[in-house]
Amino acid sequence: MSHKAIVLDANILIRAVLGKRVRDLIENHAASVDFFTPDVAFEDARRYLPAILKKRGIAGAPALAVLEGLGQIIHSLPEEYYSAFQSQSLHRIAVRDPDDWPIVACSLALNCPVWTEDTDFFGAGIATWTTNRVEYYLSAEVR
Repeated sequence: MSHKAIVLDANILIRAVLGKRVRDLIENHAASVDFFTPDVAFEDARRYLPAILKKRGIAGAPALAVLEGLGQIIHSLPEEYYSAFQSQSLHRIAVRDPDDWPIVACSLALNCPVWTEDTDFFGAGIATWTTNRVEYYLSAEVR
């Protein structure tokens, strides 16, 4: 990794599709920050977005196209990349939400923080950033 890096949770992918702020943060920092997510986070976003979009009265196809476009900026990591960290990740997160182990595993594999709105990651022994504070990490000399 030549740049600063951060792992995105699926809820951040969904926020990037639904709103402007998160998408702008990603796009504005893409030249200096490497954005990663496990492949399952994109799968989760694709699975949950249609119901969210329908509930909000947002056209599905354009919104899902935004998600696919984000795939040009956000690196989707295959399970083979992070699976060696599954046991350690489950030990850290299983009490809160074992389904989140791939996010923790990517963070451990890349030795970088997680951007999330999910409090299940707090106390898992990895740095976490929420949207209201992540710009400091993305912009500053924070590692």
